[in-house]
Amino acid sequence: MTITAGIVLFGVFFALLFFGAPIALAIILSSVVTFLLILPFDVTILTAAQRMATGIDDFTMLAIPLFVLAGIIMNNGGIAFRLVNFAKVLVGRLPGSLAHTNVVGNMLFGSISGSSVASAAAMGRIMTPMQTNHGYERTYSAAVNIASAPTGLIIPPSSIIIIYSLASGGTSIAALFMAGYIPGLLWGIAVMTVAYFGAKKAGYPVSEIPSWRDRLYIVAQALPSLFLIIVVIGGIVAGVFTATEGAAVAVIYAVVLSMIYKSLKIKDFPAIFKETIEITGMILFLITASALFSLVMSYTGLPEALSNALLSVTESYIGLILIMLLILIVIGTFMDITPAVLIFTPIFLPISQELGIDPIHFGMTICFALCIGNMTPPVGSALFVGASVADVKIEQVIKPLLPYFGAVILVLLLVALIPQISLFLPNLLGL
Repeated sequence: MTITAGIVLFGVFFALLFFGAPIALAIILSSVVTFLLILPFDVTILTAAQRMATGIDDFTMLAIPLFVLAGIIMNNGGIAFRLVNFAKVLVGRLPGSLAHTNVVGNMLFGSISGSSVASAAAMGRIMTPMQTNHGYERTYSAAVNIASAPTGLIIPPSSIIIIYSLASGGTSIAALFMAGYIPGLLWGIAVMTVAYFGAKKAGYPVSEIPSWRDRLYIVAQALPSLFLIIVVIGGIVAGVFTATEGAAVAVIYAVVLSMIYKSLKIKDFPAIFKETIEITGMILFLITASALFSLVMSYTGLPEALSNALLSVTESYIGLILIMLLILIVIGTFMDITPAVLIFTPIFLPISQELGIDPIHFGMTICFALCIGNMTPPVGSALFVGASVADVKIEQVIKPLLPYFGAVILVLLLVALIPQISLFLPNLLGL
């Protein structure tokens, strides 16, 4: 029955995706069809409805729409430009300094907005014209922007990390947030390293260095935005408030800061709320569908069967990790990260526990691996947005992206095989 259920569940799921069905619908229909093999029709429908309703019946889930709202407010509130200027101060002396500014800008803005798409769009619109005016190839600029945009999904606050916490059965969000800093920074450094050698080879210039007075002014302009990270993450880690309360604080802080900057008006809020509702509805619908999918897998014993199958292939710790990483990278190329985390966490978490991998370390590994799909076809959202804002074709930017892809894969291997990269900060803070 387990083998039959697995064939039906994944067979129907991938068949529906192949024919262009929305992923949430594919998840629900494949789950219902599989349940019908085991339960009567009326019991199946009742069970599915109850599971989908209870799938989002969690207080922590409120953090997702609030963080989404905070990110959209910041994206419209003039914060990106100030962070770009701050990034220039940090990396302005490096060859190809505007490319490095793009990377640091994505790391800063992405960590605040929690969205690779928002990051790629905001940084691309600001940095691409500047780089073009200084003689940078558009494909080079687009590749740097695309490759660094997903860092915001790793560096907290991140809704993907919250979703993993829910899918894994309640892994500490505070610990996961702290675990994301070093892997996210390593991703950014890897992209900057490749960009550095590309800039040296092409002879791209170093930016003009502002005076100390201008530097102090730029830092002062950026500090209020950066302080948001300290307030939200610091409050969550210190136990002052929960992740949900921290998200509410982020919304209030973003509104106040945008009003102070005079870059956000009352008339802008209906459009902001509409965008928040659309994104939140999509995420929550995926979560409800994936909750049903997880129930089917649990009921039929699929995670245990898949775990035993992988463990029978090899007993090597490194071998099993490499197999999981390969599967996750492939999955990430054609599935959005939210449903991928929800579907594959229950499958691979038991295997990681068999290997003695800490759930926090595993969380960083699975999120990192799936985030790579943001910069690869056919469904890489950062790839499409980054290419669009740079006004280049997808096929033109694939070749320049390959060295960045290789560098990020190398960092993924380090994150997966060296637990302390993820666990150092949580252990240091006793989380």
